[in-house]
Amino acid sequence: MATIKNIGIITSGGDCGGLNGVVKGASLMAVSEGMKCFVIPNGYAGLYNLIDFDKITELTISRSEMINANLSGSEAGHSRVKVKKIKDDNKYNRIKDGLKKFSIDALIISGGDDTGSVVVDLSKEGIPCVHVPKTMDLDLQTYSVGGDSTINRISEYCNDLKTTGRTHNRIIVVEVFGRYAGHTAFRGGIAADADAILIPEIPVDLNVLYRHIKNTFTLRIRESDVYAGTYLIVVAEGLKDASGKELVDESAGIDSFGHKKLAGAGKYVCQQISKIMKGDPDIKQFMKDTHMFVEGLYEIPEARDVTPGHLVRAGNSSAYDVNFGLEGGAAAVQLLKNGIIGKTVVGMMGNKVRYMDTEKAIQQRHVDPAIVALHEKLNVCFGREIPAYSPEFIHVQTQPERYL
Repeated sequence: MATIKNIGIITSGGDCGGLNGVVKGASLMAVSEGMKCFVIPNGYAGLYNLIDFDKITELTISRSEMINANLSGSEAGHSRVKVKKIKDDNKYNRIKDGLKKFSIDALIISGGDDTGSVVVDLSKEGIPCVHVPKTMDLDLQTYSVGGDSTINRISEYCNDLKTTGRTHNRIIVVEVFGRYAGHTAFRGGIAADADAILIPEIPVDLNVLYRHIKNTFTLRIRESDVYAGTYLIVVAEGLKDASGKELVDESAGIDSFGHKKLAGAGKYVCQQISKIMKGDPDIKQFMKDTHMFVEGLYEIPEARDVTPGHLVRAGNSSAYDVNFGLEGGAAAVQLLKNGIIGKTVVGMMGNKVRYMDTEKAIQQRHVDPAIVALHEKLNVCFGREIPAYSPEFIHVQTQPERYL
């Protein structure tokens, strides 16, 4: 492989925390190694249209200092474009011509599984790439920038919502991202001390969920000296019903990566809970016992759905993601410098740059059912009958390598 002098950096897919750390870490390491680093704006759309640019921005030391690694989002911009699906038989040559125009020798690309699949395609077409893992969903085989930031924000919003929930004795359902894997809903919900967490890995049995609501929520209010209480449910957008079917909007079409639009898991859960409560005479008696019942106006507790949406991926990054992003970007430059391409950065361990094949890195990883079972023992409901929990005990001789 020829010596790399000029690197293009691309961020792609959804925005999240830690990405500006990747951009800044890559640019500063490139300058330190005598290379130049350039932003290719707006993800793969920008890469495809690079040939039409008059100029692109070089990340010099002074320009890199303008990037705030603590901010979420990306100085390089994003787009939802899958290169393979561009209706242009000459698309890869067009990309190569754009890179040649600006003397770009190799690419550092930060994104999730969809982005990584394009990294694999570009590599096969002879375009040198290194992938820095980014997805707030945490569903790659590696840790990915964005996950920790998102978990912290989910936890914060959920904890805040408990105040309004308790004031009105409401059941609060918070819908967050997570189409195929529920890592951030799971960890954010645990950190917020949620009563129930519904994730794509576990199809929800609404009767089990309702039984937990009825036992926990009503007891909480009955035992309060001011008859106050709330019940918090965190639900991932990719919730599946008891049959294992995803809740999708069949009329909305698909995006460029082939994903159907989801139909609203939070609203679905609220509607189903309310429907069951209306048919349960015990709830009417509970409302009377706690002096809340008003016939025709207030006969069952309210269930409200809240969708923070892009707020969980916006704002500021966590310190963990800033660290991982800076080191991941720097590690990507070192891989390119040493002729290691078509790989995904796993992380830095001291002076060890850890990486793996991108094709393997982007294979989907789901929430481990064993750790779910542990939290079920701690009275968190996951919408299923509680399975047996049998821990294994392992005596380790040395501390395994860790990121921090």
